[in-house]
Amino acid sequence: LPMAFRDVNARRHIGLQQLSSLAFTGRSLLGPVKSCKFIVDESTNQSTLICSAVRLIESLDLASAAGQLLNETIQAQNKEFKTGMSTLLFLVGAWSSAVLECIQQDVPVSAIVSVMSEGLNSCCERVQCLQVSIHDVNKELCSSSVRPNAFKGKTCQIGCESLLNPQKNISAPEEVFLRNSCSHQDNCNFNKCLVPPLASFGSIASLVKPAGDKSTSAISGSGVTTSSCNNRKLTHSRYFSPLGKSHFSSQQGNFQGYLSGQSADPCEWYGLGHLAVALSHGNQTSMKLLQSIVAYQQERAECSGSSQFNIAEIVTCCFLGLPESYSRVSPGFVTLVSPEQATVIKYFEDKPLRILLMDGDLTEQYRHLGFNRPCNVRTILEHPSLQEDRAGDSWLSSMLDILTSFEVNLVLVKGNVCENLMERCITNRVLVIGSVTRDVLCAFGEVTSAQPVTYLTQLNASCVGSGAQVELWKACDGRAMELGELVPVWIKVRGIALLTAVLTTTVSAKMQLIEDQFWTLVYRLHHALNDKKVFLGGGAVELLCLSHIQMLAEQPLQAANKNAVKEFHNPWLAASVTECKSVVLQALASGWKQYLSVVMCNTAKAASELEACTSIDHHLKKAAECGSPSAYILKEFRRGDLLRGCAGPFAEHREGLKVYDNVTAKTEAWRRALDLVLLVLQTDAEIITGPERNRLSNSHMSSEFMFL
Repeated sequence: LPMAFRDVNARRHIGLQQLSSLAFTGRSLLGPVKSCKFIVDESTNQSTLICSAVRLIESLDLASAAGQLLNETIQAQNKEFKTGMSTLLFLVGAWSSAVLECIQQDVPVSAIVSVMSEGLNSCCERVQCLQVSIHDVNKELCSSSVRPNAFKGKTCQIGCESLLNPQKNISAPEEVFLRNSCSHQDNCNFNKCLVPPLASFGSIASLVKPAGDKSTSAISGSGVTTSSCNNRKLTHSRYFSPLGKSHFSSQQGNFQGYLSGQSADPCEWYGLGHLAVALSHGNQTSMKLLQSIVAYQQERAECSGSSQFNIAEIVTCCFLGLPESYSRVSPGFVTLVSPEQATVIKYFEDKPLRILLMDGDLTEQYRHLGFNRPCNVRTILEHPSLQEDRAGDSWLSSMLDILTSFEVNLVLVKGNVCENLMERCITNRVLVIGSVTRDVLCAFGEVTSAQPVTYLTQLNASCVGSGAQVELWKACDGRAMELGELVPVWIKVRGIALLTAVLTTTVSAKMQLIEDQFWTLVYRLHHALNDKKVFLGGGAVELLCLSHIQMLAEQPLQAANKNAVKEFHNPWLAASVTECKSVVLQALASGWKQYLSVVMCNTAKAASELEACTSIDHHLKKAAECGSPSAYILKEFRRGDLLRGCAGPFAEHREGLKVYDNVTAKTEAWRRALDLVLLVLQTDAEIITGPERNRLSNSHMSSEFMFL
C-alpha cells in the first residue's frame, strides 16, 4: 500500500517537483565559494558562463508555470536587494522536497501551510538576538588586535587621477599602504589597504583623531602619519608633489575629525572599509574596489556633510582585453567610444569643454513620453526616398547649427543618438556619447551647472555647462588603451562626486560575472547601512534557526495541543495540526540542515554531506547542552570555530576576520522562498480538489489524482 501511495503521489503536485528540479541545478552556487556553470544552447551550441542564481534562471528555458513563478520571485529579490538569490533558489528546492515528503505522509495541506508559516515567523523572531548594530561592528573590527590580511602582500591601487591640476596627467595610480608601526612590514596583519590619495582632489586628507588624543597627525608631501587606531602609519607614493604640501598645510588649520558634527571616532572612519571586507564573503577584487570607493566618499562626506556612502554615485565600465589586475576606480565617468570619436577626444585633451545634457533620444523621430500626435493627418510624398533624404539633411543641419551656435563641445545623451548626426558632429569636433544613465547626467549637472533638455530646440545659454574635460583613459602603466573596436575615455570635472569602477578581464565569459559580483558587494554594504545592523555570518543564523525549529518540534504533545486549540478555535483542526506539527517542523528544519551541509561541502569544509551533517549535529548537541543555543553560537562565532569556518577564501584569516550578512535581504529571501513553495502547493491542491471531483473520479484519469 505505501508503494502504491507513493506511485500516486509521483503524479501529483507536479509544480513542486519542477521547483525542486530547477533549484537542484543551483546547489553549486550556494555559499562564498561558488562553482561556475556553462549553460549550453542545444540549438546553436553557444554557451554562457554563469555563477549566480539570477543568470542561471535567465539562461534556462522555463516553459512551466512553476518555472515562471520561480523566475519572477528571483527577479523580485534581485531588483530589490541584488543579493540573497542563491539562498532563495536553494531553499525553494529544499522546502519543495520537504513539502512533498509531508504530503506522502498524508499531512493535510492546511496543516503544512499553517505550521510552516508559523515556524518561519518564529525563526525570524528568534534570530533577532544575532543582529549586531553597524556601530558595534565598526568598533569591534577597528579594535581587533588582528587585522584582516586577506590581501597581504598585494598592492592595492585606486585610479584617483589628479583633478587639482587638469594639465597634469598621472601615468600611474597612487599606491597607499596602511601599516602597523608597532611591527615589521612583513609581519603586519593589515599592511596594505585601499585608501585613495584624496589630496589630489583638493580635499583634506587627514586622519580622524578622537577628542583629547595628543598623537601626531601631519600631512606633507612625503607622507601622512598618525599614531591613533593601533598606531598605524600612512605613507604614499611620489606623486604627492611638494606643491601639495603647502596647499594642504594652509588649509588644514584646526581641522580634526568629521565636519558637520560627525563623530570623531577613528573607527567610524575606517569602519566602512572593514565592514566591506566582512560582507565581501571572499570576493577580494570587488572588495578592494569598494574599499577605494568608500574611502573617497567618506573623505568627501567630511568636507561636504553629505552621505558617507551613496550608491547613486557609482557606475561601472567593463573593459574586455585587460588583465583583472588593471581594475581600478576613477573619479568621473569612464566609457567606451568608437575610434572615430577618439580622434575628437585627442583634439580636446587638456581643454575645458562646454557640456550639454539630454534626457531623451537625440533622433528626429523621438518624442517625449505623453506626446500626442495630431489625429487625421496624412502626408503623401511623390518621391519618398528623395524627400526623406532632404528632410533628414535639413534636420541634421539645423541640429548641428544649434550645437555650434552655443559652442557645445560635449553632449551626453540618455538615450540613442542618430548615427548620421553622430558622424556630422565628429566632423565638426563635437563629441556625442549616448546611453548615459540618469545618475551620470545628474552628477555632471551638479558640478557644471548644465540643465538637461529633451530637445535641442529647447537649448539656451543657461542650459550649457562648463568645466568638463575629456581624455583617453590610461591603464596603470600610463598607456592609453584601444580595446578592439572600442576606445576607453575618461570624462572628468573638478569636484564631481561620480565614481566609475573600471572592471577588466581577458576572458569574455567572465565579464558579466565580475560585474555582477561587484554590484552584489556594493548592495550588501548599501543594505547593511540602511538596516543599521547585520547578522552574524558563517552559518550562525541558519544554525540557530535549525536548533530553534528542532526544539519546537520536540515540544510535548499536550502543550502543543493546548496552544493549537487557542489559536484555531476548532478542536478538529487543532488536533490535526498538533499531530502533524512535528512532522512539518522537521521538514522545515531539513531545509536549514541541507543549506548548511551544502555550504560546508562547497567550501571544502566537509568531504561529503554526511560528514557535514555529522558536524552540524555535533554543534546542535553542544548548543542544547549549553542551555542557550544563541549564547553557544555567539561564542563559537567569536572564536571563529563555527561550522569549522565557512568564510571560504578567508578561512585562513578567520581569527581576525568576522563574516556578516544582511538582515532584511536574508529574511526576505527566506519568506519569498517559503511563500513560493506554499503558493505552488495550494495551487496544485486546488486543481486536484476542484469542483469536477465526481467526473474525475469516474474517468480513466482518476489514478492521477488523490481525492480528499
